[in-house]
Amino acid sequence: MSTPHDPYVRVRGAREHNLRDVDVDIPRDSLAVFTGVSGSGKSSLAFGTIYAEAQRRYFESVAPYARRLIHQVGAPDVGEITGLPPAVSLEQRRSAPGARSSVGTVTTLSNSLRMLFSRAGDYPAGAERLDSDAFSPNTAAGACPECHGLGLIHRTTEELLVPDPSLSIRDGAVAAWPGAWQGKNLRDVLDALGYDVDRPWRELDPADREWILFTDDRPVVTVRPVRDAGRIQRPYQGTYMSARHYVMHTFADSRSRTLRAKAERFLTAAPCPVCDGSRLRREALAVTFAGRTITDLVALPLTALTEVLLESGGASDTARVLTADLLARIGPVTELGLGYLSLDRTAPSLSSGELQRLRLATQLRSGLFGVVYVLDEPSAGLHPADTEALLGVLGRLKEAGNSVFVVEHQLDVVRRADWLVDVGPLAGEHGGRVLHSGPPAELASVAASATRRFLFDEGPAPAREPREPSGWITLRGVDLHNVRGVDAAFPLGVLTAVTGVSGSGKSTLVGQVLAGVLAGRRPAGTAGDAAAPEEARGCASAEGLAAVDRLVQVDQRPIGRTPRSNLATYTGLFDVVRTLFAGTGTARARKYRAGRFSFNVAGGRCETCQGEGFVSVELLFLPSTYAPCPDCHGARYNPETLQVTLRGLTVAEVLDLTVEAAADFLAGTPAAERSLRALLDVGLGYLRLGQPATELSGGEAQRIKLATELQRARRGHTLYLLDEPTTGLHPADVEVLMRQLHGLVDAGNSVVVVEHDMAVVAGADRVIDLGPGGGDLGGRIVATGTPGEVARAAGSRTAAYLAKALRTD
Repeated sequence: MSTPHDPYVRVRGAREHNLRDVDVDIPRDSLAVFTGVSGSGKSSLAFGTIYAEAQRRYFESVAPYARRLIHQVGAPDVGEITGLPPAVSLEQRRSAPGARSSVGTVTTLSNSLRMLFSRAGDYPAGAERLDSDAFSPNTAAGACPECHGLGLIHRTTEELLVPDPSLSIRDGAVAAWPGAWQGKNLRDVLDALGYDVDRPWRELDPADREWILFTDDRPVVTVRPVRDAGRIQRPYQGTYMSARHYVMHTFADSRSRTLRAKAERFLTAAPCPVCDGSRLRREALAVTFAGRTITDLVALPLTALTEVLLESGGASDTARVLTADLLARIGPVTELGLGYLSLDRTAPSLSSGELQRLRLATQLRSGLFGVVYVLDEPSAGLHPADTEALLGVLGRLKEAGNSVFVVEHQLDVVRRADWLVDVGPLAGEHGGRVLHSGPPAELASVAASATRRFLFDEGPAPAREPREPSGWITLRGVDLHNVRGVDAAFPLGVLTAVTGVSGSGKSTLVGQVLAGVLAGRRPAGTAGDAAAPEEARGCASAEGLAAVDRLVQVDQRPIGRTPRSNLATYTGLFDVVRTLFAGTGTARARKYRAGRFSFNVAGGRCETCQGEGFVSVELLFLPSTYAPCPDCHGARYNPETLQVTLRGLTVAEVLDLTVEAAADFLAGTPAAERSLRALLDVGLGYLRLGQPATELSGGEAQRIKLATELQRARRGHTLYLLDEPTTGLHPADVEVLMRQLHGLVDAGNSVVVVEHDMAVVAGADRVIDLGPGGGDLGGRIVATGTPGEVARAAGSRTAAYLAKALRTD
């Protein structure tokens, strides 16, 4: 029973997702950590139930008109929650922020710095004082009028637009033109205007070539197209558009990513000649503080910006007040190990862990008390050396009178918890129960817990003899971002872990340079989500590339951006399922083809919801809500399609199966068995086949990509590059994943992982440690060798933590 002064948050009857009527009590004003294997239900309890209910109660106090302007997560499926304060959620957002979003805008530090320049900057004699908006490239008052605040000007040249001048216009000399009818139309318009479309491009008059590619004129002419066999084509009025105009228009305005990417191939980007890439108007660049423009200061790492602000002293009371405020805001960011970032670092280039820690630092400055902070793996992307600072920040949030509820897998964070909620025992329908709610030490007596073994196992680490490399890829003169003049050797035929503190250059070296070099020499037609070849620009030379037949780069980007994309469609499993349904007796009798069983096209889907399974309901002054489709009730298909069954199940019911259940249902179908076995092998048996891509974590998306790759036939020596594959994984799930990665190496391939989990690093064959710090203090290889050798390396911040994982002195 709760009382008016009850110190607990008490949850009764939680049934969200796979939670099984859960009852749990969690003390307020504590650091409570939720643990359990992936898919066990811990996030459903922390975010889907506790945070969702706190948000619902808050919105009940908000005016109805205002509610419709705020995104709401909906009421959770729970009986009752008592003792629940207001809540703040800090999740790892999977969607990429906009290109204009930066470290400065995420932390609001840019606002404070602009105010400093506006109110305390040094202005030229006679210049008018500018408003703070005039120092922002994202406002009309501040943006450079030439580049509109982007800092870059896109241009094109004849060489880009016409890569092969030996071709005629009819044969496709103007490569930048669109395909299909639109390209033929431009050719026919030129022909009607009197230009020779059959002569090789290089033989045309230079003035004609200039006009065809670059004119701003839009002449209209009557086109009489040549008749195709059996088709009558009537004259029409055609409008000409130059190749440059088409490319610039497509790049600026097209909503199609494919068209924009194609247009970008015909453009070069150069710093804006008016603002020199600063993105600001000249009036703003004339104002300085401590002898520097605002562009100079936003380009500095936060640690260096702190030094400039401290040295400035503040020439006036206004400057002292604003400088002190800036320093107080920067402090928590640098404390969380992000001092290597600059304010102009774009948000899309940040990891989800970096973004979450930036928001955490902002909250620390907010001064709120009496609230519940619900955090999603704040240690993600964090080197063990930085975890102590994170724990210090979480402790200060608690000391300020708040409750801190954290979903976490990092054992150092779990050990420091005041209260531990362990959910399990397994994933999906085999989880959803609270196995333990109490002090961490008491988990030792809970036999069913998958967390217990890793939290209390102090025995000797299992001995493992590192493999010997079969060859090497050597990169010389790597010079990109903060990696300066580095020579790096990556062994082949082994599992290599690349380590280092946040910002030390790991992703630059592996994800951009190594991947870019290999992608640039990949033979045409090979598979893999490889980096673009131009990303290899940071490497002076490379050796040993011929030993690799294929590159596969597996990152944590979403497998799709809409609910229509799901696990089954991404892996190709849904193609197999639709073929099976099309082969049933009922489908053959009705002449249903495989396309009938797709919810993405008209025919078999429910047209009321267009295959979504739900409809949006407008509630006037309340926000729109989503309800199951009144016709298909969430099934996505029309009644005729659902009359076709496969072994007693409709296509909608098959999509609702978990991977584990589908493996039994589709046993005997080799193409399906191969996909499902690969998904089970990477620990994703708890996911539903039709689970929307938008509901998947970054770690789950990465493992789906890996499973998709594992089901393919082996083709030569493959190099797999993975960026923190253990993000979001419980230590028990990490073991499952590592068995797969070691299996790839045993099959004759090479694996390189960028990783912070010392258990993974300890199990690698070779380690490359970057550092010693982040940003300008990093970018060097400080140690390389076997895990045992790196654990003894002087000057490595990784060494002590690796030695602990190896359980050596």
